[in-house]
Order: sequence, then C-alpha cells, then structure tokens
Amino acid sequence: MLNDVLGPSLDVLFCGINPGLMSEATGRHFARPGNRFWPALHLSGFTPRLLAPAEQHLLPSYGLGITNIVPRASAKAAELTREELAAGGAALAAKVSELSPKVLAVLGVSAYRTAFARPKARIGPQDELVGGARVWVLPNPSGLNAHWTLATIAAELGRLRASL
Repeated sequence: MLNDVLGPSLDVLFCGINPGLMSEATGRHFARPGNRFWPALHLSGFTPRLLAPAEQHLLPSYGLGITNIVPRASAKAAELTREELAAGGAALAAKVSELSPKVLAVLGVSAYRTAFARPKARIGPQDELVGGARVWVLPNPSGLNAHWTLATIAAELGRLRASL
C-alpha cells in the first residue's frame, strides 16, 4: 500500500484516483515518467523547482499533501469498481475532516463524479464541501489522459493556487 504524504496545516491535499503499479512498487506518488503531476505542480507555482517523485516528502513544507481515493494499485483507473470508488470517497471525506486542509484537490473528474455521486461535476471549484474542505477538481495528470496537455493541466493547478 502506498503511504499518504501528509503534514500539519495543509493548504491543499491533492488526491489521486488510485496508485499506479509503478507508484505501488516504488512507494512514490505519480511515479511513472509520463505522469505530468510533478511538472504541472512546478509550472503552476506550487513548488519553487521541479520535484522528483523521490522528493515527495518535501511537499508538506509547501503546505501540500497527497492521498488517493482508492488505496488499491492498478494498471489503469478504469479497473476500479463503482463500489470501490464510493467507499473510497466516504473514507476520503473522513480523512479530510480529520486533516482539515483548506482545499481537497481531486485529480480526475470521472473518479470524483463516481466517488461522490456528483455526475455533473466539471473541472474547477465545486459548490459542495468534502469533510469540511473546499473541493477543486483537476484533470488526471496521467499520460493516458492525452486530451489534457501539460500546459493546460498546469493552468488548472495555477487557477487553484490563485484561489488560496
């Protein structure tokens, strides 16, 4: 199981869908080389330099953390069941309530829709709270999500950062 990256007083708790196989094997979030999370995080101004997955432990010093909706690793998020996503959403809400980040940033609109029964959710800020935190849905940074470019993912992260 991939451990969360957490710290006190988080501004943003980033939430992936579930760990990929490489992340599970290495113990590092967004570990696959084609994943755009780390470059987008830097380009959006959340980090002063490009961090490598091996440097994920530095995130709390920037007020950032990482978790996942579903803890089970898979090759593709499409392998997850609706039940797993719904159970993960409930567990995530409890975790967010305990951690009290300013914003929960979910990286994947389809997973968010299923996990929180919000079928019409779109990328961007959401009207509802999860665990008492504001919610911002972001594009999935996986290389499999090809219709979102690094530049457009970074721009969405930049919109989130500007809202803090």
